[in-house]
Amino acid sequence: MAKNKITAVLGPTNTGKTFLAIETMLSFDSGMIGFPLRLLAREVYDKIIKKINPSNVALITGEEKIIPSNAKYYLCTVESMPIDKNLEFVGIDEIQMCADHERGHIFTDRLLNLRGEKLTMLMGSNTIKNIIINLNEDTEFVNKERLSKLSYKGHKKISRIDRKT
Repeated sequence: MAKNKITAVLGPTNTGKTFLAIETMLSFDSGMIGFPLRLLAREVYDKIIKKINPSNVALITGEEKIIPSNAKYYLCTVESMPIDKNLEFVGIDEIQMCADHERGHIFTDRLLNLRGEKLTMLMGSNTIKNIIINLNEDTEFVNKERLSKLSYKGHKKISRIDRKT
């Protein structure tokens, strides 16, 4: 497979890693992102088809397959990512799931074998950084910081929390 750029975007939850991957994918002529959850893949699919022509966007999960004949962008669960596509961009979300006892072998396979022709983006927690360095020393790392501070407000009963909190 042709050499491409590999970027790992690492940081805590809710720091914009997935948003960055979506915007980056759409800047290429073709691409695919593998998500850990089918509902996340569906949510991103629903957002993207509002931005671009739905006939260019595929959704592939264990439960849903929407694959237009001229699809250029694929949103999938990691298990459902087609490995035979030659796409400019490939992204894998929550790459630290390589360590998961049940699904880790799929994430590890994608980490080792699936590449975009121009860019491969790995998104996840900093816990995976040393493994990525050992596998590919040419990886570029982007560290995402949380923009707001999380704080603990003490014990709350769920019935006493305001709606949409």
